[in-house]
Amino acid sequence: MSEEPETSPAAETPAITDTPPDRLCASPRSPHYDEAVLERGVGIVFEGVERTNVDEYCISEGWVKVAAGKSKDRYGNPLTIKLKGKVEPYFKS
Repeated sequence: MSEEPETSPAAETPAITDTPPDRLCASPRSPHYDEAVLERGVGIVFEGVERTNVDEYCISEGWVKVAAGKSKDRYGNPLTIKLKGKVEPYFKS
């Protein structure tokens, strides 16, 4: 008589929250990259203005990284600059 432990379906699937993560990056090389969250769609309001060119953000530290024009580094990645201010991420629809 072997008893199997009961598992609920909720324990098998990750929970979807209504709040975006504290830190998120669009680059797959970053440890803060989360494909599931990015597929859901995240919008950023920075200093009261909606930004569409944000590469990375951090709510707790209050900054976003955006591309610096068309400049590229030696590996072909866009150069970014860090802007400090109030960051408000949200999920699109």
